[in-house]
Amino acid sequence: MILLIGDIQGCDSALQALLDQAGFSPSRDRLVLLGDLVNRGPDSLATLRRLQALGPAATCLLGNHDLHLLAMAGGVRLPHRGDTVADILTAPDGAALLDWLRQQRLAHLEAGWLCVHAGVLPGWTTAQTLALAAEVQSALRGPGLQAFLQAMYGNAPAQWHDSLQGADRLRVIVNALTRLRFCSVAGLMDFETKEGAAAAPPGFMPWFEVPGRATAKQPMAFGHWSTLGLIDRADLLALDTGCVWGGRLSAARVDGGRREVLQVACTQARKPGS
Repeated sequence: MILLIGDIQGCDSALQALLDQAGFSPSRDRLVLLGDLVNRGPDSLATLRRLQALGPAATCLLGNHDLHLLAMAGGVRLPHRGDTVADILTAPDGAALLDWLRQQRLAHLEAGWLCVHAGVLPGWTTAQTLALAAEVQSALRGPGLQAFLQAMYGNAPAQWHDSLQGADRLRVIVNALTRLRFCSVAGLMDFETKEGAAAAPPGFMPWFEVPGRATAKQPMAFGHWSTLGLIDRADLLALDTGCVWGGRLSAARVDGGRREVLQVACTQARKPGS
């Protein structure tokens, strides 16, 4: 069994309930977590410990909240109101968990599905997406981590160019893979609008609706966009269904040519706007 799982955000009890419902066995089955493993929920430390303990049975993608945790640990970012990751920073195994976290990926191909946290830009092919993700992964895992984290934040450049280099290049990759919701046909990214698909600003649309998208024939799975709700199509899975907000934690089984969505109800850990 292969399960793709949406944003957990530290809701460890919901993850346990989902795995129990699925009958998951780490000796037999595989998980792909679509990012935002931690933050806002009540049990980020327990979530990381669980996922680390699963070893090769779990492939974890990094979302914006996971990168925020790494930036906090590196002294690059101050805590936000409502952050729930302080116990990771002070835990006796906190350093080991953070080191494990920075070894994780920003994109992954599993059972024919290209998995990312947020989205991909219109001109990126599957192979290019994986290659660009690997550039950021190298920066996260390398000796220049601190410098990378210090330069990671910002909305510019807001558009990809093959000629981009250095911090600008890595920042665009991070923003597309971990923050993207809306973009233009030309690949200009909007970072202000967080509502559902109908709220697209003029000239923008959900990244997966851009005509001529290079990954249009590539089945894709992503999280990040809780206001979008569940999308369950043969070529597209949106699996952030607002677990931390009292919605559901969603997973899709994608092995053996079959697809089945599993969901568990979640206790509300945060109220919108808090």
